[in-house]
Amino acid sequence: MTISRRRMLGVSAAAVTAASMSSLARAASKRVVVIGGGAAGATVARYLAKDSKGDIDVVLVEASERYTTCFFSNWYLGGFRTMDQITHDYKGLESGYGIRVVHALAQSVDAASQTVGLSDGSTIEYDRLVAAPGIDFRYDLIDGYDESMADNEMPHAYKAGPQTALLRKQLEAMDDGGVFLMAPPPNPYRCPPGPYERASTVAHYLKTHKPKSKILIVDPKDKHSKQALFREAWETHYPGMVEWLPGKEVGALKAVRNGEIVTEKASFKGQVLNPIPAQKAGKIAQIAGLTDDSGWCPIKDASSFESALVPNVHVLGDACINGAMPKSAFSANSQAKVVSQAVRKALTGSRQFEPRFRNTCWSLGAEQDSFKVGADYRAEGDKVVKVDGFISSTGEESSVRVKTAREAEGWYQAITSDMFS
Repeated sequence: MTISRRRMLGVSAAAVTAASMSSLARAASKRVVVIGGGAAGATVARYLAKDSKGDIDVVLVEASERYTTCFFSNWYLGGFRTMDQITHDYKGLESGYGIRVVHALAQSVDAASQTVGLSDGSTIEYDRLVAAPGIDFRYDLIDGYDESMADNEMPHAYKAGPQTALLRKQLEAMDDGGVFLMAPPPNPYRCPPGPYERASTVAHYLKTHKPKSKILIVDPKDKHSKQALFREAWETHYPGMVEWLPGKEVGALKAVRNGEIVTEKASFKGQVLNPIPAQKAGKIAQIAGLTDDSGWCPIKDASSFESALVPNVHVLGDACINGAMPKSAFSANSQAKVVSQAVRKALTGSRQFEPRFRNTCWSLGAEQDSFKVGADYRAEGDKVVKVDGFISSTGEESSVRVKTAREAEGWYQAITSDMFS
């Protein structure tokens, strides 16, 4: 069923779901469909609707009615936030900007007819498609681990929500003296929820409630972001509690079973297991032909994030290959504002300013002890390139770290308002 351009009568309020999109005429001559309601998708939908002033009909396709942020989900695990404090809805986008939010799964993209197929069997036409599908997981690389196990027994908690709540319950049930065993993912991966910040916030919880417990990190990588800063935080706040083993000692994650993680070089036991699989672009990106052999989505122009593989599609956020920018919420939000201008220019001829991008990633090492890394970027051909950068220093005064923690909290409020308000 394709969305009609005629308004049909007799649609009940209860039926205004993804299926009833077929009963609604376009609100404008041009339509943009946005797939994914995270930091990239929600932001680009809001800015398109806000800045187009009714010239573009914006439809946001997102399966979940409420969105739990991956950023600050580690704070929930450590007891610094409640689940409600990191969960948001889309009502502000609907009421404030006239965005039509369709709570359904996008299951297909037909580039020839420029339509998106939904899980209820309906389709939505588009003039431009913005794909912000986030990530999916390479379960095929880990023997004994699959999506069902992740959802019900051994959560990776890398899509915040029910799995995050399950991981917290497992921490609460863990014996004092038990081992929290984590296997971080190989590069590239979504961050947040960063695995090393997770180790820190879990350490805070354990120090407070189960001080005899240990954290063991079996990493396929020999180094990681902000490594010196995390090591300093662990030694200062949780001496003897956190142990990190590099890839040269353990190798890649190969298998999981009850109470055990198996890597290429050894096996490790724990009471709470947190294996985090290798990652790739979200499933709809693969179905739509937006991914290459890497499993991620290449772009042909960093000033618009247009897909290198499918016409009239822009792909951004965690799913894309962009060059230098990390897969973070700040990056996705920054990219969304550039893509919004590029899409409006393509559809209405409006002005696009020279693209500029920015990212900052804050990490909580302990209560009132936060540090950060970030950079400015510009578009250069099909790549985003780094212009300059900054990182916190080891040995900073505690007052600086407290200020950085407050800065992170302020950013959370700002970005969620920018996405949903």
